Amino acid sequence: MKISEIKERKVIHRPTRYFDESGQRIYHAYEYHLPYNPGYKGNETERLFAKWIDMLPFGLIFYFLLHKVIVISILLSIPCVIIAGTITEWSWGTTLGKKIFKIKVLDDYGNYPGFLKSFQRNLLCLANFSPVFSEHTTRTIAMGRRTGTRMNFSMHMNNTICKTYIVKESKIPEIRDLLKYQGDQNLLL
Repeated sequence: MKISEIKERKVIHRPTRYFDESGQRIYHAYEYHLPYNPGYKGNETERLFAKWIDMLPFGLIFYFLLHKVIVISILLSIPCVIIAGTITEWSWGTTLGKKIFKIKVLDDYGNYPGFLKSFQRNLLCLANFSPVFSEHTTRTIAMGRRTGTRMNFSMHMNNTICKTYIVKESKIPEIRDLLKYQGDQNLLL
């Protein structure tokens, strides 16, 4: 069983135009089996900060110990983070920055990614740093509505290509239970 094959049962109650004899609205129940999403909202910001935390020790080593210019130190820390991130995600499913935010990387089978898959997703993270600009509207008390531009980082391409998932550490037992339960259900069918 794979995480991408897990289905989640959702029941949605939609109101009708009709009422019962006591005046209560009548609802129809619709049942859907939707793909399970092990991720969580707002992980892009945490992942961006985690990547900067991962780069910080290497940047400091290059700057203070090897006396490189700060820009060169940052550029040299990028390949170090890719290599260190590959090894730590392969071994423990996390990096220093991800450990601070209590997030882990899982492959489609619910395990830590293999060495090559981890290396591939860490290489592809370079392409993830392209900002996505979107328009948003905020509401202020005195002035009414205010429209502005928001910059977000889309950090899903490497996970989509590699079929990996960024999850909270606390959600891993639930994911493994779902994999086991739905795997057992498929054996019964």
